[in-house]
Amino acid sequence: MKHITVFLFLTVFCLNAGNLNSQNARVSLNEHNVQLEKVLNEIEKQINHLFVYDKNVNIKQTVSINADNLPLEDILNQLFKSTNIQYTTEGSNIILSQKNQQSQPEAPQKKEISGTVSDSNGEPLIGVAVFVKGTTIGAQTDLNGSFSLSVPSTARTLSFTYVGMTPQDMAIQNKTILNITMQEASLIMDEVVVTALGIRKEAKSLSYNVQQLAGSDVNKVSDANFVNNLNGKVAGVTINASSTGAGGSARVVMRGVKSIAGNNNALYVIDGIPMPNFSTEQPTGVFEGAGQTGDGISNLNPEDIESISVLSGPSAAALYGSSASNGVVLITTKKGQKDRLSINVSNSTTFSRPLMLPKFQNTYGPSEVGSYYSWGEKLDTPSSYNPADFFRTGVNITNSVSLSTGTERNQTYVSVGNVTSNGIIHNNDYDRYNLSVRNTSAFLDNKMTMDLGFMLSNVKEQNMLAQGQYFNPLIPVYLFPPGDDFNKVQVYERYDASRNFQTQFWPYGDQGYSMQNPYWITERNKFINRKSRYMANATLKYEFAD
Repeated sequence: MKHITVFLFLTVFCLNAGNLNSQNARVSLNEHNVQLEKVLNEIEKQINHLFVYDKNVNIKQTVSINADNLPLEDILNQLFKSTNIQYTTEGSNIILSQKNQQSQPEAPQKKEISGTVSDSNGEPLIGVAVFVKGTTIGAQTDLNGSFSLSVPSTARTLSFTYVGMTPQDMAIQNKTILNITMQEASLIMDEVVVTALGIRKEAKSLSYNVQQLAGSDVNKVSDANFVNNLNGKVAGVTINASSTGAGGSARVVMRGVKSIAGNNNALYVIDGIPMPNFSTEQPTGVFEGAGQTGDGISNLNPEDIESISVLSGPSAAALYGSSASNGVVLITTKKGQKDRLSINVSNSTTFSRPLMLPKFQNTYGPSEVGSYYSWGEKLDTPSSYNPADFFRTGVNITNSVSLSTGTERNQTYVSVGNVTSNGIIHNNDYDRYNLSVRNTSAFLDNKMTMDLGFMLSNVKEQNMLAQGQYFNPLIPVYLFPPGDDFNKVQVYERYDASRNFQTQFWPYGDQGYSMQNPYWITERNKFINRKSRYMANATLKYEFAD
């Protein structure tokens, strides 16, 4: 009686949970000289089936089986082949019994159910799936919309599903003929986008172009500056990463360059707050220092982004004035979720190497001692100099932890993020820490909403690449005479006895104070920048009408 009670309880549970067609279930096993009970437990773990048996079935006997992703039926035939056990299936239950039993369990009584399925116009529907709810017993309607299937006497409901129609259930009761009319499913495909000032509107109601991306679109492959991940995802927008190395700013130009001498960069807006752009032009001087990252957006944690709207037309960006004449990249950050607590932990690790490098001849030696020119005598053995050896493998590691919780009237979102990025140039390092807190509350019967947010970013940049010649290690690497030995300049400093300190070693001249040893540049001219940005915002909104 104990086994029967458990069987009844678990049968009800499995009918509620849904059954799995035993023909589709596949099992992998590798057991040798173990009890049958252990094998049955392992099969139950892999598929949604339950073994039912009484005390007459010997589950302590020893069996062996080795199978890799075989159908359940083949597994059972192989398992019980050398035993006195046979099996039958009932829904998601597998009933075990002895082969020599005199009294077999009575097969459940069945009855035939038939009928037709049509749409609201009375036209027959072809290929409607008709099945007993909670089982895999089913059929499809034919060219006339008719169906017929044999169902257990215990069946209570038939389910009807069809693409483009609303699924329906019908009680069987004592009926043998069931005719049903299915209704068309109403699918609302209205896309809502975020426009200027954070106003949400239906895309079809706008008279100008707005393109929207989800936050996940910029997190699939993480970059120290997430703006670079928008490249190729927005029509009519050109995005160029700067050559300053890891964490460098990006240049976003919408619908072509509009000014020859001025700034063509788009305006960035975070939660309605326009962000200033300090990178107005590209450095061009010989003695220009390391590049800066002042675009106002690169320090944002991409895991905090809910959506990105690109307003490329003048009508879309009109509310932000002349500063938005080149277009707007509108960032909406995440809020807390209602009636739900969630904690998200994410990590992204990427590696980078130079994709293409110039090709250099390595057949001829230097033209003369200390010269950059390498068109002298032909070398007996070609030089092994390769500029690629100067670079290292870059690593970008992004970690983020966020918590979201809330009720119907109050939602809170908190996140902490970190980026550690090492560029392909030695000592070109970028470290960033982010903290974000946001709380949204509703008052006065949800008519008034208060939104408070705070963001902190702390950035350390080291050895960002220069745009000129004097602080740029790539210039001497590319101009180095390939017929000479590059290993000797790796010892980039030598002791000067007359001056009593270490001085730079570079025997090829400075070409008018514009050349240095590339290893001296990366080891001694690190240009460490530290930046902290604090951004707080508060919004109070009252909804007078829909």
